[in-house]
Amino acid sequence: MPHVIVKLWPGKTEEQKTRLAEAITKDVMEILHYGEHSVSVAMEEIKPKEWAEKVYRPEIKNNLTNLYKKPGYDENDL
Repeated sequence: MPHVIVKLWPGKTEEQKTRLAEAITKDVMEILHYGEHSVSVAMEEIKPKEWAEKVYRPEIKNNLTNLYKKPGYDENDL
């Protein structure tokens, strides 16, 4: 039962977020062989000034063993 949480800066439209959720759902179904009813996708907007504290340090920097795609930036870029 995959649940995907996308954390992003504010400013994307509802249409963009809906399209992204649909694309993620399609890929999860295709790659992991789950039915659509098993997949859920959430969007969580994080203010840019809070990104390092709420996302980068706890979920990226301190969680590298679970990270399958690393960002091209580091804490000093924030």
